[in-house]
Amino acid sequence: MAEGHVPNGFNRLLSALPQEFYENMTPFLEKVSLPAREMLYESRKPIAHVYFPVNGVMSMLAEMEPETLVEVATVGNEGMVGLPLFLGATLTPGQAFSQVPGDALRMPADPFRNFIAEPGPLTRILHRYTQALMIQISQGTACNRIHPIEQRCARWLLLTHDRVGADEFSLTQEFLSQMLGVRRATVNHIASKLQASGHLSYSRGRMRILKRRGLESVSCNCYRVIRDEYDRMLNGENSPS
Repeated sequence: MAEGHVPNGFNRLLSALPQEFYENMTPFLEKVSLPAREMLYESRKPIAHVYFPVNGVMSMLAEMEPETLVEVATVGNEGMVGLPLFLGATLTPGQAFSQVPGDALRMPADPFRNFIAEPGPLTRILHRYTQALMIQISQGTACNRIHPIEQRCARWLLLTHDRVGADEFSLTQEFLSQMLGVRRATVNHIASKLQASGHLSYSRGRMRILKRRGLESVSCNCYRVIRDEYDRMLNGENSPS
């Protein structure tokens, strides 16, 4: 496993909480296994649960037109899904679903609201997480506008690799093409190049990272900006390193 991975069974937000506070939350946390494309919340419908991913990856999507969705951010073991509840909303025009199958800890909306009703450890860590997520969204938007698709694809794969806690994970080229907003043939061409370079292998919907450093050399600097911001904020640092 590559350096810097968070171990399986580990959510960084929950792990940053004081032990006593986390133990108070545990009766309301249910471990769930999420298959690909499991809907977590729907557009303009009340958000029923928040999710703290353990080893899967979840997508936040914006609805551009009827039946046209665009990914705006991914969430893994560094974060949570259901942030609108923390920000005081009960619904949102966006959607979220599980992208790469994996486990998560799920909490109903009402007890979550109770835990954030007063300033405390959870509200503090979620404020820092919100800042990091904003950087991911803004950096990703700029990256998608300026950088070549090969660099964007490498960035996406690196962020996914960080989050799943394993070198191999389930991912179809069709799904990756939808997330990157390009034709499947384009993704097939890029995956073939990365495979020929020995950076990864791909077969029957299974992606395996072989040479992480090689993949990092292909990616733009946006990957490091996003990764470093999550590390900085979740470690409680308030100034750039």
